[in-house]
Amino acid sequence: MFQDRYEEFTESQLKTLEKYVTNTSGSVFALKNLPEVIKGALFSRYSRSSLGLRSLLLKEFINNEETEFSSIAGTLAPTKTDDQEQAIQKAQNFYDRILDGYGDDSIGELGGAHLAVENISMLAAKFIEDSRIGGSPLEKSTRYIYFDQKVQGEYLFYREPVLMTSAYRDLYLDTCNHLFETYTQLIPPLTTYFEERFPKDPNSSKAAYTASLRAKVLDCLRGLLPASTLTNMGMYGNGRFFEQLLHKLQTAPLHELQDIGKRSYEELSKIIPSFVRRSNHTHRSHQSFAQFCDNFNTELKMISAQFVDAAADTPPPGVRLLTYDPDAVYKVAAALLFQNSSQSLSHLQSIVSELSEEEIIKILEVASSSRENRRHKSPRALEHAFYTFEIVSDFGAYRDMHRHRMLTQERQLLNCNLGYYIPDEIVGTPLEEPYRMAMDKAKAAFDLIAEELPEEAQYIVPMAYNVRWYYHANLRALQWLCELRSQAAGHPTYRYLAQALAKAVIDVHPAFERYFKFVDYEGYDLGRLQQEERTEQKRASRV
Repeated sequence: MFQDRYEEFTESQLKTLEKYVTNTSGSVFALKNLPEVIKGALFSRYSRSSLGLRSLLLKEFINNEETEFSSIAGTLAPTKTDDQEQAIQKAQNFYDRILDGYGDDSIGELGGAHLAVENISMLAAKFIEDSRIGGSPLEKSTRYIYFDQKVQGEYLFYREPVLMTSAYRDLYLDTCNHLFETYTQLIPPLTTYFEERFPKDPNSSKAAYTASLRAKVLDCLRGLLPASTLTNMGMYGNGRFFEQLLHKLQTAPLHELQDIGKRSYEELSKIIPSFVRRSNHTHRSHQSFAQFCDNFNTELKMISAQFVDAAADTPPPGVRLLTYDPDAVYKVAAALLFQNSSQSLSHLQSIVSELSEEEIIKILEVASSSRENRRHKSPRALEHAFYTFEIVSDFGAYRDMHRHRMLTQERQLLNCNLGYYIPDEIVGTPLEEPYRMAMDKAKAAFDLIAEELPEEAQYIVPMAYNVRWYYHANLRALQWLCELRSQAAGHPTYRYLAQALAKAVIDVHPAFERYFKFVDYEGYDLGRLQQEERTEQKRASRV
């Protein structure tokens, strides 16, 4: 049982503390109404102080004039944003001194910020989301939002500065506009087609039916949207995450990414300056990072040109298992036994390798039999089995699968060399011809631009074109990915990939099939319908 507070506070101190902690007496409490810079510095000091957190907050922050606490936290009265920013800047030396005094980058994980990044390309969004640890991004959805809007008579796609000042300007604009026009023109007839093919069940909610129908239409047409399509992102990240992200953005090859990095630094410096100061382009830390990136990328391109044939191979779309550990079953079984034994892991592996198949299955089944749904996470023992896959699929599917960051993944530059995805639903209909014409027009433009500007040419690539990437993942990560992405509500292309990943593992390790028991292998006409109906039921229950 936790011990209650042993520190004594006056009535005045308790009244002050009540503004900043969820309780003033218990041994477990949360902070509130405090800016990130104060929370980060407070926890930094906490690790090397004999005082409780509440006493430390009073002594070294609230009652310390150097911290500008009143101005930053608004102790006396709410302050204007500009006043608070000035106070943070004025007190920054104090907070920097605390953070620098610990010499540990993990201190940057003690505070964070919410950042909105609007009107950026889908290409840029993927770059940001590629930063895996410490950040939680959320991007505008292509299946709930129509991307047919115009602002001041123009479709919403990124006008890449290099392309816009090059000989390819008109080609770029014409191709992107044609893709958007095709997308826009196909929405009404495809909606009508699906209404006729999948009429509403009288027992279904009209709102749920409409939402699922819209999702199916937009799922089919999203392949027409170029990578330059503008999207919005919201993300939360800790200071360490943002520092590394800003380093990467400001050293990236694309102008858009550099601009996002510069603007993000300016805004985050108003909220968590002490955590991102080293990512300032003038700071020695950033300059060192930039030099490292420049050297690495230059040397890697040279060595790649020396050893890699320039001619591209064109593998068929799908999932290919490249490598796996033949002893994975023994290793997972031994790891399951480890926690409740007094033996070394290596010795347990030796013991398991001598067991019969029936005995090994008995061990493996313990980690599966009690799971009642996919949210029941399996034990870490499953992380002892590793697999490497190469995947070729459309960029739209990649965008969804890329969101699984607890694994190792890398993609190649977007291109139009590996073919494209066309939804089965429009094959053989009058909608097929304009769809294919848009794809062909985009490829012709890409091929011309990519000869001179391969990085910038990515912006013109429609989401339907295939991209190649790899996954290196353990069994536990794959279990979560495959069971989640195969669900009925998912997009057909990434549902197929999730199913294929699971099947590939089961083919080489049949004993692991029990760990994929919530993978959904069925096909669905209106996959979102059941999910939308459940949403409607929840809304109705709250009324």
